[in-house]
Amino acid sequence: MASIPTPSAEPDDSPDTYVGLAADRAERLARERGWATVRALPPGAIITMEYRVGRLNFEVKGGRVARAWKG
Repeated sequence: MASIPTPSAEPDDSPDTYVGLAADRAERLARERGWATVRALPPGAIITMEYRVGRLNFEVKGGRVARAWKG
């Protein structure tokens, strides 16, 4: 039987540091800091609730990050 793979560690980074930044700048910075996936979403977007290691989500209002969270 094959072993269950261990997920990669997430970057040691706080999502709160992205709030208020321009969305394109925040995405570049997140990728530089090691996030595998960066997802920008409009306010009220319907999304699934599965947790994905290495993913950073941004809620973008008026071109700026209004909220950021892992998974």
